[in-house]
Amino acid sequence: MAEEIKLMKGNEAIAHAAIRYGCDGYFGYPITPQSEVLETLEELMPWETTGMVVLQAESEVAAINMVYGGASTGKAVMTSSSSPGVSLKQEGISYIAAAELPALIINVMRGGPGLGTIQPSQADYFQATKGGGHGDYHLIVLAPATVQEMADFVGLGFDLAFKYRTPAMILADGIVGQMMEKVVLPEPRQRRTQEEIEKQCPWAATGRHGRKERNVVTSLELEPDKMEVNNIRLQETYRRISDAEVRYKEYHTEDAEYIIVAFGSVARICLKAIEDARAQGIKIGLIRPITLWPFPSKEIKRLAEKAKGILTVELNAGQMIEDVKLAVECKIPVFHFGRMGGIVPNPGEVTAAFLSHFPEAKNTQSNE
Repeated sequence: MAEEIKLMKGNEAIAHAAIRYGCDGYFGYPITPQSEVLETLEELMPWETTGMVVLQAESEVAAINMVYGGASTGKAVMTSSSSPGVSLKQEGISYIAAAELPALIINVMRGGPGLGTIQPSQADYFQATKGGGHGDYHLIVLAPATVQEMADFVGLGFDLAFKYRTPAMILADGIVGQMMEKVVLPEPRQRRTQEEIEKQCPWAATGRHGRKERNVVTSLELEPDKMEVNNIRLQETYRRISDAEVRYKEYHTEDAEYIIVAFGSVARICLKAIEDARAQGIKIGLIRPITLWPFPSKEIKRLAEKAKGILTVELNAGQMIEDVKLAVECKIPVFHFGRMGGIVPNPGEVTAAFLSHFPEAKNTQSNE
């Protein structure tokens, strides 16, 4: 079959990819800048072609609890929102994680705190990578930088969620959600039959007949010893994810004397800044974390062994820099450059910020 190439927004690509994955249900609520996910699903009407349920809930809280219910039956279910809406979903996300259920959550970030702005941001990094809700848990967090990755990460997110029985999040900034690019849509998959779900998800509460015991999905445990056992099991799952699922990309790092760390759309801006700097003889490389959790700490530590300094560039006040500093272990200087309030820096600003922290980089080239 020939590749099907479309021109569409990142949010639209998520909707198309969800249908093609064989998603069983979407439950959401409109909020800028991710409303096109729900709008596109409503326009495509997959309930008539694949049987996928698409429901605009009465609130973000209702939407995430619908996901909780759908996930407990072994169905492939998802939701999407933007920063304030995801905040409202945090209790439900914690419950889903504690119940060890697979689900996909989309967050197309906008500026905050509070209602903030509808312009792009990356200020939900802490919320996504550190749990966000209550208790000791993690989400698998994928950070797309292109519309193509918005589409690709839907299938990847679902696959990882089911592999480890844990919720996964696509953490996109508003730029990736709203910009239009060419995208190759994934090959369609058939939605799983009820028999396939029961075989693949023996833990699911499907209400099936003929069982001596019912599957009960809950995160409640009143006995401390048993609750600790539950937490230990979760932490073991997170260790397996950390060992097997770290994803990242490197650019111009082979001879780099300095490293920039950036994710999402900002990594694209930084790549242009790096190319401009290299044209002036300044050897800078870029590492782009694709999984923000698990974070590519070992890979950043490896690059830091031969680098003179690191600059993190983020659309926030400095959040990912904490994980970078932990990875580097204070062996080289690490600085942050970021814009807030929905302001997006251009490559020239990134270069200027880099040289303000590492002026010797330019001086060294001049001396040579």
